[in-house]
Order: sequence, then C-alpha cells, then structure tokens
Amino acid sequence: MGLVQLAPSGKAHLIPITILYDGEFYDASAYKASPVPMALESGTVYEGVRAGVSQGLFTVSSALQGNNTWIGDGTWQSASTIAAAKAAAAKKKEATAKPAPEPAEGPPVLRRANAKPGPAPPTPPPASSPEPPPPASSAATTSAPPSTEEDPDRPVLKRGMPPPAETKKSSTTAAAPTKVDTRKPSSPAASMESSALQLIPAISDANGPDPRPYAQDVKPDELEKLRKKVLVLAADEVRARATQLVAESVGSPTPHASSRAESRAKLPQPSFDDVQLHVFDLSNSNEPTLVLTADAHMPDRPSGATGQDLKYIVTLVARDDIYGELHKAFSNVTDSQHLDVIPRLELIDAVDADGDGRGELLFREISDAGKAFVVYRVIGDRLWPLFHGTPGL
Repeated sequence: MGLVQLAPSGKAHLIPITILYDGEFYDASAYKASPVPMALESGTVYEGVRAGVSQGLFTVSSALQGNNTWIGDGTWQSASTIAAAKAAAAKKKEATAKPAPEPAEGPPVLRRANAKPGPAPPTPPPASSPEPPPPASSAATTSAPPSTEEDPDRPVLKRGMPPPAETKKSSTTAAAPTKVDTRKPSSPAASMESSALQLIPAISDANGPDPRPYAQDVKPDELEKLRKKVLVLAADEVRARATQLVAESVGSPTPHASSRAESRAKLPQPSFDDVQLHVFDLSNSNEPTLVLTADAHMPDRPSGATGQDLKYIVTLVARDDIYGELHKAFSNVTDSQHLDVIPRLELIDAVDADGDGRGELLFREISDAGKAFVVYRVIGDRLWPLFHGTPGL
C-alpha cells in the first residue's frame, strides 16, 4: 500500500507505506531495499482508490531517495482517461471490422449498346460581320469586373464525391483561427486549489478483491444530526484535555475521575473550526463509523499556561449503533504546544489494507519527530493498530 501525491499538472509520486506478507505488516520503504525497496520496483502498478472507489493507475518507473525517505516516480492515468482509451480502441476495432463504403459516382447514365457516332454537321458559311464597335478606353477596360470564368475561387457544381485534394483545400480555407485565452485566473481561491496536492491511497495486489465503496450514503438532515452528536463527544474530550493542562500548569496531582468530571462541567463550551466529518460503512453492515477531525479553542486560556492561545487538535472515531446512539471508539486530542508528546492524527482515507474486503482507517501521524503512517481496524467500540510506520521527514 502506498500514497499517491497527484499535482494539478498531472505529475504524480508515490510514497510507500506498508507491505503485507504472510499475515504481517512491514514498512514498505525498508522492506527488501537492496538497493531499491520492493514496493518501488520499476513496472509495479498501483490502483488508486478513494473511499474504496477506483481513481486510476500509477505505474512506477524509478525510485528516488532523499532525506532518508523513498519516493516512487512514475506515470498516473486517471480512471476517466483509461475508460476513454478503452472506448476509443473498441470504436476503432468496430470500424476496421466493417467493409469500407464504396465511393459515390453520381447517378447512372443510359447508353445504347450499338450506338455509333454520326457524321459531324456541316459548318455554316461565315456571315457578313457588322461594323465593329468603337474601341473602349483603357480606363473602362481596367475598371471592368473580372468575368466569373477567370475567378479561380468561384463555386463550381460537380457530381459525385470531390477528390481528396479539393476536400483538404476546402477544409483549410473554411477553418478560422481559434483564439486561446492565456490569461491566468484572477481568483485567489482558484490559484490555491490549483496548487493543492491530491492524496490518493493506492494498492498493488494482483489477487486482491475488487474495490467496493466505503462511504456511507447519509441524507443532509441525518448528517447534521450526526455532526451535532459527535461534536458533543469532541467537546468533552477537549475540556478533559484543558483540565489536564490546568492541573499540570499549577503542579497539582492528576485529579480522579469524579473531580475531572466536575472540572469539565465548570469549563465553558469550546468553539470548533475546520470541522470535517467522514461517515464510512467499513464492514458493509450499514452501521456508520464516524471520523471527526477539527480544531478547537477554549474561550479562556488555562490559568498558568504560557505562550500563545492554545489550539486543540481533535481526532475522534465513533460508531453509530442501530438505536442511534454514539459509542466513542478512539480519541486523540493534542494542542499546538505539546506535539512532541502527543502527535496529531490526520485522516487520509478508508482503505482495505489486508485484502479481506473490509475497510481500515489510514492516518498520517504528525509530530515534532516527523511524519508516519498508522493503520487502524475498527472492531466494535475500539480501534486496533495494524501498522505503525517509522517517523520520517
């Protein structure tokens, strides 16, 4: 499994993540790296999938190493490009299988079988020519319009199909120059979108199952209800982290569960920014798995805290049961001043990491030590780590 980084220009690279061999997960950037990791061998084909839906194919052409990390260079073909190429090939094959149409030669002409040309009619004697008109002036001669017989571009009616030379000439004459707008977009949002990289998980498995979609189809009103319920859980997690920071800042011992609940109740409601909620059906059981990522701020900074106002970074995974109740399966809350202690988790996507048809959650872990990839499996109300990569730059 790898991660395709697709630029707006179409240039793509692949970051190797993990290799599953004999039921064990290994770091793909180091597995059999003699000298190139096996995951980046030339000619290896990866299928990019987003929420279980195929997005295209990435073919490795070479491997590059820098800053103690491996990156695969290659070519990317989107699913739409592949489908268009297949349709064009099928259309061309169908066209070549049919016989070419016979050229049209105009209407049939009746001829007599034994017709012979008759004698030419006698030439009439020349008649007495009338007196010639007076000669015209040179000015009148030059200003007279040219006759239609001398105009080379006049239209001529002909029977049958025109020869190829005339067809090419007429198409060249009728074609008008096309103006191309080379102006750059003036919208800053358009410029930002054009410079953003797309991150697409990719799988290379010749014998794996066909991809299936993992995104849960949720109506807008139901999605809003889920969003409100999961934000309530996230607010509790943020207040718990704020309570912990207050205790650490004043040097008091860690409070017990009952005192922590009382402290959370006294703290105000946090505000959330950049809220992203993803709803997946990982096991095809119609029980949604919710993944929330958001930034949070407390109205008042914890007493004794130093530095700028803290920004809390929340990653929460919950499961919605058949009764509409949310069960917290995983919570990761850190802040902008303690990334060296608690890394933040960035959701990449849901992907089938072991080829069993069930989706797992792929995260990127970001800390002061670097970046690493983590794969979790959701079982009941818990998340089980299947793979944890080595942090790198």
